[in-house]
Amino acid sequence: MSTDTSHFSIEFFPPRTPAGEEKLDAVHAELSKLGPEFFSVTYGAGGSTREGTKRAVTRFREAGSRVAPHLSFGGSDEGEILALLHDYKEAGIDRLVCLRGDAPSGMGSASLYRYANELVEFVRKETGDHFTIDVACYPEVHPQSRSVESDLEFFKAKVDAGADSAITQYFYNADAYFGFVDDCARAGINIPIVPGIMPITNYANLARFSAACGAEIPRWLTKRLEFLEHDDQALRDFGLEVVTDLCEQLLAGGAPGLHFYSMNQADSVTRLWQNLVED
Repeated sequence: MSTDTSHFSIEFFPPRTPAGEEKLDAVHAELSKLGPEFFSVTYGAGGSTREGTKRAVTRFREAGSRVAPHLSFGGSDEGEILALLHDYKEAGIDRLVCLRGDAPSGMGSASLYRYANELVEFVRKETGDHFTIDVACYPEVHPQSRSVESDLEFFKAKVDAGADSAITQYFYNADAYFGFVDDCARAGINIPIVPGIMPITNYANLARFSAACGAEIPRWLTKRLEFLEHDDQALRDFGLEVVTDLCEQLLAGGAPGLHFYSMNQADSVTRLWQNLVED
């Protein structure tokens, strides 16, 4: 199928070493050839990668990309966040992904962390409409939510605070996304909801990520990935087929774009992209 790529985006995480930064710069240069709308860069638990995020964002912006840094209050006070917002504005950055963020390991209750709607409110208060603000949402329900209803209430609070659009946690069941979008419409949530897409390249890593974030791997998919776990090429080829089909279902059903979780790798995203945009 031939697909408009104007609303496709790609996510990176900030490396922790100079060698990792050099490698990511090469991955960014490769994926820039695909012409995504923007790149996002994650923000570690408690703001632990704040400087690494800022360095990556600045480099990619200087290279000519539109970049959306992730941001959370984390362990930072309002003054620190305001200074970071000022630096981003000065660098020509006009998009953010605003999150509650995770507590650092061993810190205990995540309730110490201010919610994403409070961050959205703060950004709007201090910077007006300068930033396009994306927030997170969860088609399969946030793992810490009490119910579907409470999850929607938290999402709506972020929208009411001034979010422009949302990016979902990844999933492998298109019906979960479409059902969630319908629930959001009934709750009065009318911003674009962009599916987050996780390529499948390694079963052990995927299983670990999914257990941590509450993303469901359907039983049929789990069994097939377990069967292929020790045949790397066969697993990657099968994963590409599964995720390509998922993306096609989402776009055909009206999804406003796709957000690829690249895991700082170029090949898996490039192959998916080529499947979607080439006849």
